[in-house]
Amino acid sequence: MKNHALLARPLRLGSLWRWLLPLLLVCLFLAVLFWLPWQARQMENNERQEQLIADTLWVEQAVRFELSRNEDAFTGIAADLARPGTATATVQARMDQMRKNSHELLRLAVLDEQGRALLTSGPELPATLAEPSRNAAELARKTGRGRYSEPYAAGQNLIDYHLPRIRNERFAGSLVATYSLKALLDETVPWWFAQDNVTSLINRDDAVLAQRAAAGPGRGVYTHKRELDLPGANVRLATDSVKDLPRLLPNLLVGSVIALALGLLVSLIALWRHIARRLAAEGALCQQMAFRTAMENSLVTGLRARDLEGRVTYVNPAFCQLVGLPPEELVGKAPPMPYWAPEAMAEYQQRLDKVLSGHVTPQFETTFRRADGERIPVLIFEAPLVDSEGRQTGWMGSILDISDRKRVEELNRQQQEKLQASARLATMGEISSMLAHELNQPLAAISSYTTGALNLLARAAADGSAVDAALLLPALEKAGVQAQRAGQIIRSVHQFVKQRAPERQLIDIAGLVDGISTLIELQARKYFVAIRTGIAPGLPQVSADRMMLEQVLLNLTRNAIEAMQDVAPERRILRIDAAIEQDQVRVAVSDHGHGISAEVAGRLFSPFFSTKAEGMGMGLSICRTAVEFHGGTLSHRDNPDGGTIFSFSLPAHTKNKGDKHAAHRGR
Repeated sequence: MKNHALLARPLRLGSLWRWLLPLLLVCLFLAVLFWLPWQARQMENNERQEQLIADTLWVEQAVRFELSRNEDAFTGIAADLARPGTATATVQARMDQMRKNSHELLRLAVLDEQGRALLTSGPELPATLAEPSRNAAELARKTGRGRYSEPYAAGQNLIDYHLPRIRNERFAGSLVATYSLKALLDETVPWWFAQDNVTSLINRDDAVLAQRAAAGPGRGVYTHKRELDLPGANVRLATDSVKDLPRLLPNLLVGSVIALALGLLVSLIALWRHIARRLAAEGALCQQMAFRTAMENSLVTGLRARDLEGRVTYVNPAFCQLVGLPPEELVGKAPPMPYWAPEAMAEYQQRLDKVLSGHVTPQFETTFRRADGERIPVLIFEAPLVDSEGRQTGWMGSILDISDRKRVEELNRQQQEKLQASARLATMGEISSMLAHELNQPLAAISSYTTGALNLLARAAADGSAVDAALLLPALEKAGVQAQRAGQIIRSVHQFVKQRAPERQLIDIAGLVDGISTLIELQARKYFVAIRTGIAPGLPQVSADRMMLEQVLLNLTRNAIEAMQDVAPERRILRIDAAIEQDQVRVAVSDHGHGISAEVAGRLFSPFFSTKAEGMGMGLSICRTAVEFHGGTLSHRDNPDGGTIFSFSLPAHTKNKGDKHAAHRGR
């Protein structure tokens, strides 16, 4: 055993070195391959930056030389002015010649002690100097030395140089030179430098005062800034090269390294492929089994495989948990299955026959029975199970437990019913005052008629005479009519607000409109709106829930009535029309109100959107939901006579549809 262990150790070490040595060589070559171009690029990058710094220093010296040369000339002019006997014309000629030779000089002026111009070359000196220039003049006067001002005159970016004139140790005035910073750059920056760099003069906030760019904007890669060191002024010289980072251009050495690396990689890949095939063949089964087991255990979707005879060949743990049965009680089981519900056995068998004949339903819902007897609604997806040679060997199904979805659907249905009931109650709250007014009238009439009848009876009893039926009968009949009217109002309200489950029945549109006409008239009287109806004769019936359609029609008429409250009384006409259009019964509610803007129309049917200050924004949303529940559509359009037309259409009921509906209820 010891000998075998000693022999195995050198073998393992030799195998390790066969893998490690080529890998180290490849890593070394790749490192050299990437290092050489990177190093060359860094060297070129550093050279460009150093060259830019040197050129910037040269330009800065050129600018300073030009300014120093002018400062010396200014000093000479000041000395001539201080020398007795110097002619004014001579000084003026020197100033003009200096402006002619130095294009960056915009103006030269000689000022006296009060700041008045004695001599001027160039544009006239303004009556009041700019604030930066005044500050520089004051500082030059106090120090007795020349001072530059901060740049001023936005857009021109000028700078003044103030040189005090001293005579007999007293301030005798000053010499003022105005520079154009743009002209200063144009004069001092050579063309060859401007072709490769953007040269700028900037202030302390890095705002550009002047710029010279002959080859487009800078790239921001190679930049440098230097102070011009102007006494009294904070101006810097900034350069930005138009060159980009150097590219990685391969040279002969890099090409050789690439060729060697590729050769080594080819040989190493060939070796790896040979070893990989062996390792893949040895570990394929273990990997496949581990992957399949992990996948089965992690799935929450039930998987079931059946052969061409309907026998279960595979189930995953999620399916076993779904039906409450272990795998050994399912695999190999032939129909009928233990998880089939007895009440749906015929449906299962019929669907199985279709599957075995090759006519599979890709997706369907059914019910499974758990081992404890609980019924579970499931959604099943089935697809052919094909082997590696393309032959079908059975069917694979994915089973989802949709109990939660069914509960959510039921909860949504209940919430929708509650919302519709709340909307009906809210509607009745809006017409409560009108309802009280309408009930007061018949109740007052009943009270009057019954009081009159009682008075007749009391008078007859007091006189001992018989009651005159001809007088008593009309009063009692009128009281009865008023009681029926009040009862009709109460019944209409009760039928409208009571909550119940949706119940489809055959409804005549004319009867529907007549049934809620009392409630519509209550709302119309408040705003003095006239009601016109146009129900086409012989309209087919529709299969719908009466209460839901009544709510839709009452909401639409209420909106139409309220839309006309601000129009002229003669235009307050509400129309309710119904007609048959392509097997659809269309009901239209028209008004002559203010209409609907394009902005409001886009959000009209959105929940909680309302144009009324007191509105909840649910009326039209509920109406559309109710109409779509019956397979119809709700829309609106502009009324050609002014206002809006809301219309909804419902499928017309035919005899064939009625037979199918009855057959469906029979099942």
